[in-house]
Formats: sequence, C-alpha cells, structure tokens
Amino acid sequence: MTRLKTGVATLIAGTLFSGAALANDHTASACLITKTDTNPFFVKMREGAEAKAQELGMQLRSYAGRIDGDHETQVQAIETCIADGADGILLTASDTSSIVSAVEQARDAGLLVIALDTPLDPANAADATFATDNFRAGELIGAWAAARLGNDARNARIGLLNINVSQPSVGVLRNQGFLTGFGIDVGNPNRWGDETDSRIVGHDVSDGNEEGGRRAMENLLAQDPMINVVYTINEPAAAGAYQALRAINRENDVLIVSVDGSCSGVADIQDGVIGATAQQYPLSMASLGMEAIKRWAEDGVKPDPTPGKDFFDTGVSLVTDDAASGVESISVREGLNRCWG
Repeated sequence: MTRLKTGVATLIAGTLFSGAALANDHTASACLITKTDTNPFFVKMREGAEAKAQELGMQLRSYAGRIDGDHETQVQAIETCIADGADGILLTASDTSSIVSAVEQARDAGLLVIALDTPLDPANAADATFATDNFRAGELIGAWAAARLGNDARNARIGLLNINVSQPSVGVLRNQGFLTGFGIDVGNPNRWGDETDSRIVGHDVSDGNEEGGRRAMENLLAQDPMINVVYTINEPAAAGAYQALRAINRENDVLIVSVDGSCSGVADIQDGVIGATAQQYPLSMASLGMEAIKRWAEDGVKPDPTPGKDFFDTGVSLVTDDAASGVESISVREGLNRCWG
C-alpha cells in the first residue's frame, strides 16, 4: 500500500491518542474517520472514542474530511490506517458506495471496519454497523405527533422536510418511519414521495441546515398555507421551518418534530420551537465500536448485530416535555443531560 506523501497527509485532520496501559506485547489500535471534525455530532463521537481508548489502553488515531462530502480525504485516511497497522476502523462515510473499494482493501488487510451512524452501500461492505435505528426514530416522532393531535390527526395537513433527494438513505428511513408512526401507508418504504394519503401536502429538501429548512418550508406553505404538522430531517432544518412559520404568524399553531437530539435542538424544545425530537447517541456509537475493535484485536471476534436487526442498535429516545399516552419519552431535562454538541 502506497504511503501518503506529507503534503497529502496535511489535508487530513488527524490526532493521535494513546491509552495508558501499554505494557502488553500488542497494544490494540484503532482509527476513527468522520465526515468532518467540526460538526458537534462528530466531535462527540471523537470524545467517546478517546475516552474509551484511555479506559481500554488502546491507541486511537482520528481523521476527518475537510468538509462534509470530502470522500478523497477519507480514502487517504483508510490507506494511512492500513499502512500503520491499525486493528480496526470506525467510519462515518461521506460517500457510502464509493468508499467500499477502500473498505475492502482494509478488510483484506485484516482490519475490522465498523460503519458508525451511516450504513455503507451495500451495508455488508463493512464488518458491522453501529447506528441509531433511524426508522424507529422517525416512528417515535410520528406516533407522538398523531397522539398530540388526537382525532384531529385524521384531518392533518403534513409537510415533510428531507435532507436531499438521495434514496435510499438515513433520511428516507426517518421520513418513512415518521409517516408509519403517524398512521400513513408509505407504499415503498425505501422511497419518500410515492405516498397517496391526502393529508400529505408535500415533500421538500432542506440540505439539513437552517437556511434550507426555511426555504423548503416556504415552498410547502405556498402549496398549502394551512399546514399544521411539519416533519424535519434534523433540528437545524426545524429551526429554519420555524422561522418561515413565524414570518406568517403561524409559529404557535404548527407542530414541528425532528430527529438528532443535539443540545441546541433539545433547547429548542424548551423554547417552543420544536414539539419533540428523537435523540441519538454518537458517543455510544464510538465507545461501543472501540470495545468491538479491542475484542477483534485480542480474540478475532466480530460484533453481532442486535437481535432481529442487521446492525447494532445504539439506541434512541423521544425527548419532549409534552408526553403523549402510549409513546415512551424522556423529559427535556433528561434530554439535556444526554445531549451532544
């Protein structure tokens, strides 16, 4: 494997963290490769990996793309990890299909590769996936929204703000989970937009950011200004949707639900911007992934998926202070204790 030249290596945001227990003949080592090193979700992921490395006496090297979507830098990071003799890689891929050939090289070299948060395409290209059950995350906020509306759910006007048009994806799982939880027939669960339920005003894309959420919400309101339920792919998109609604004085009579569980997102529930969010746990993803690489290095044992699923489920919780009967949830206070970012 060709080693990286110094000039290329500088493109990778890398850090080395060494555990204290170095007396063994072989110190297990791992690489964490995230999409960026600035997104709070990935910052928390790195914190979890570093804490577990110290606890287990492992070596950890962390890398990240320069921006979200920086596929080439992630490939270079994998090559570096192979050349350095790492035992395993924890990866949040920017391009889930194009990264597969580099992942195959790592696995052929004996490294355990675990996808975190985002499954590869195909999912079995990695040895395992540690992630939120994104369909369940959507299902929780859908069931909560339907329960809060009660009988009025039969006449709901629903707008859905997705991340982009890529299908299938994590965004599709969240979207289709929400509709299922709300009680709507989704048709093909691997796609959004083919539903025939008259309660759906439409879908739009937000790019997962505040400006995109505002723009998408404006587009949907142009179709039906009486939308009263809004699903958003994440909390920045929800904040943008709220801005668009506030501009027409409808911020107080529209139910907004979302997914992620960042500290700012949970604070938005407290402030009345969002009604509920489904919280995921990036620190646990990384921590459990490090334990799996440790076992692989010592015993050659790969992690098993959660029973009944094709991935290891790292958990999700509905966060709200407006609990609904029949929908399990935690309070905003507890959500703030568990949040990231």
